[in-house]
Amino acid sequence: MAEPKKERIHILRVKGTDDDKAIYAKLRKRKFTAAEWQKFTEIEPGIPFEQVLTELEAIQHKEAQKRKRG
Repeated sequence: MAEPKKERIHILRVKGTDDDKAIYAKLRKRKFTAAEWQKFTEIEPGIPFEQVLTELEAIQHKEAQKRKRG
């Protein structure tokens, strides 16, 4: 069986001094394929909000205890 082709990653090079107009001009020159754009529309699994909230509440409680002692 033939191995699948490896995806090429195209990098848009911009300078730190480039403003928005210059960046968009470079983007217009560069042709992106539908497959390249598809990568940015896929939803990746994330951390459930409840877990994040629980961790933040634990941090807040811990910091409040430190302030009470000190």
